[in-house]
Amino acid sequence: MEPVASPLEQALHIARALVMADLTARDVAQADVVSMVEDAVAQRRWWVEQWPEGTAYVTGLIAQDVQDALLERYGRWPLCPVCADGEPHALEVEPELGADPHWVCVKAAVIVAPVGSLT
Repeated sequence: MEPVASPLEQALHIARALVMADLTARDVAQADVVSMVEDAVAQRRWWVEQWPEGTAYVTGLIAQDVQDALLERYGRWPLCPVCADGEPHALEVEPELGADPHWVCVKAAVIVAPVGSLT
């Protein structure tokens, strides 16, 4: 019988899977990007160990961490599918620090999808 993962490990695995689903949906889940996800998960593991009450926030934080890492290397991600006119812009994760994170177009003030459900 395998040991049951702790709530922290379960939250990290779920967050990783959700962010990977969004990356895969937008065709950017190459090996170096997966490494960015792994780095974000490792950093947030330490963060949640220091503040266990933050476990509910880890999915949104990992999504933001990966988004920031992608911006530094490749540019904006994920691009907004709502605004067809004007300059391309990235979706943002809201709430910034909260449970149930969503990708949001702040320009149009609409929720596009929960983290893990981009198409």
